[in-house]
Amino acid sequence: MNTTTADMGSSTLGDQPAARLLRRSTDDKMLAGVAGGIARYLDVDVTLVRVIIAALALVNGIGLALYIAAWLLIPQDGQDRSLAAAWIADRQNRSR
Repeated sequence: MNTTTADMGSSTLGDQPAARLLRRSTDDKMLAGVAGGIARYLDVDVTLVRVIIAALALVNGIGLALYIAAWLLIPQDGQDRSLAAAWIADRQNRSR
């Protein structure tokens, strides 16, 4: 058996690239950091993401709705829960 073939089949967890997490940016933000976080996740320029969001907002209005949904559903850097998840957990704790 060829050693290169055997090496390719014996991949370990240490060989795996680190998983990227989608988070709202705290460093590169104008409003809530959504565009900065998406740009970092996709490894593209943040200006491109901002232009796409603005174009969607101007053309059919869906850009604003998507931005607000992302703001509520994507956690910020350094946090484990999104704003929506934190709000729901807070409501559940209050009702008990």
